[in-house]
Amino acid sequence: MAAPAGGRPRHASELLVEIERAVGDAGGWERVDLIAVGIGPGSYTGLRVGIATARAIAQALSKPIAGVCSLAALARGISDLSLAEGRSRLAVIDARRSEIFAALHDPDGRRTWGPVVAAPATLAERLAEAGGTPLAAGDGALRFRRDLEQAGAHVLPEDKPAHRVSARHVCRLAEDVERLAPREITPIYLRPPDAEIWRERDRRQSQS
Repeated sequence: MAAPAGGRPRHASELLVEIERAVGDAGGWERVDLIAVGIGPGSYTGLRVGIATARAIAQALSKPIAGVCSLAALARGISDLSLAEGRSRLAVIDARRSEIFAALHDPDGRRTWGPVVAAPATLAERLAEAGGTPLAAGDGALRFRRDLEQAGAHVLPEDKPAHRVSARHVCRLAEDVERLAPREITPIYLRPPDAEIWRERDRRQSQS
């Protein structure tokens, strides 16, 4: 749902169209047993739109719903690679503001730590202290490849699909996640949205 050059994100206008297309390809809503939704961390707007849409569908159709950490889905994609056998998996999403969202999973797919939001240098220090050579993927891993590789991580080549959070992996993980009421599905933000930060900055400036 990336925005065209100079345009606004197209989450609200295209999400339902894509959902209906996917459901049609699967054989219709009667074949859908569970609503799965990525709950972040990630873009504030994207999470808000995606979770609100999933909640509405689950409530309208009386379908169970489960939320999946986006970093866990990214790590699951790394796990599908033969190269990942016996290695830790580092999922890294670009958080903007020169920060990254990250989580480390062990060779069996269990989360070792995270999700966290940190500067690349801080994450690199943590990786260097832990040792090992985790396999890293995600747009954050690509953007800060040098920092992560200097700390011992192996970042996958840029053309690998494992760098993308896949809906297929969100759905697979959702099968083992607790079903909740739609209102109980909440996003993982890890930090305040930009609007809150700007309001706080303006408040401090007005008081100075």
